Amino acid sequence: MMNSIKILVVEDDELIRENILDLLDAEDFEGLGAENGYIGVEIAKAQIPDLILCDVMMPELDGYGVLEELRSEPKTAMIPFVFLTAKAEKNDVRSGMELGADDYLTKPCLPDELLKAINTRLDKQARIKEASQGQLDELRESITRSLPHELRTPLNGIMGFAELMSYEAEDLKPEEIREMADQILESSNRLYRLIQNFLLYADLELVSKNSDRLQQWRSQSTASIRATVEEMISLKADRFGRMGDLKYDLEESPVQIETSRLQKLVQEAIDNAFKFSPTGTPVRVMTKVKENTVLLTVINSGRGMTPEEIEQVGAYMQFNRKLHEQQGSGLGLAIAKRMAEIHQGSLTITSIPDEETRITITLPTGS
Repeated sequence: MMNSIKILVVEDDELIRENILDLLDAEDFEGLGAENGYIGVEIAKAQIPDLILCDVMMPELDGYGVLEELRSEPKTAMIPFVFLTAKAEKNDVRSGMELGADDYLTKPCLPDELLKAINTRLDKQARIKEASQGQLDELRESITRSLPHELRTPLNGIMGFAELMSYEAEDLKPEEIREMADQILESSNRLYRLIQNFLLYADLELVSKNSDRLQQWRSQSTASIRATVEEMISLKADRFGRMGDLKYDLEESPVQIETSRLQKLVQEAIDNAFKFSPTGTPVRVMTKVKENTVLLTVINSGRGMTPEEIEQVGAYMQFNRKLHEQQGSGLGLAIAKRMAEIHQGSLTITSIPDEETRITITLPTGS
């Protein structure tokens, strides 16, 4: 009976390729053959095999090119990859491992050696998947067990106003219905953002424990920090009705973080500034480039934060603790801090109560 495990063999030598496929078939694996690197990449993206055996020395697109192409795609980045080569020089081994190869076999190799390498990689991949699934199960259980009060608050508002509209529909005036509908919409948006934040923080914790995803995240960049920051702070200022309070001075630089994650960092910092400072007081935003680092600073003149509140943001929120310890803006800033650190940066907060709060985010400059 055919095993559901698919193994792709990328090999330009037809005799070697067919011999390996025959061996895989005898061991009840589902073998997929590709006679060159380009076809191998296409099959890998379409079929998502469980493991790839790939020759190094091939015309046009060699094995290194195949590996680099597949590692750059999220859906193929985690597939175990084993090089097959007639060259056993140390430089070749090092080059393959630096690109993310999982193993390296020298041709010709005995069937037992090939099968041992295959089973070793499959077993390792299964353990990784099992560990990741265990982490996800733990997160789900903890979130369900410790659902914070702040998530229930907007839900209660939605249910309460909806129930009132349902029972009193005939007696309500149009303006009363509109006011209740606005309250439901506001509570819904708040609930949606809170849920998204909790799911994002869970994903950040998983990324921090997965070296492949971590490397992938850190390889992405944004061409213009000035354009991204200006867009986000203007949107927030308009939403709070405080365009007149917004002051900014933005230096230009590429930055080593993907655009949507940079937007999230800026959103949480500027949201905190507007939320906890009175209308009519300035909110200042600056970006400065120092050597290989970009500094993003957001300053507001509001009620400030106590040392205890700052410490709470600084402590990583662990999902085996009660989630109500991190609520509202605390969760948003905890997310921003964790995201900055995942990208080899930092987030720090300094505050003088009733005078000033300053959030400083550092990130590596992009290329």
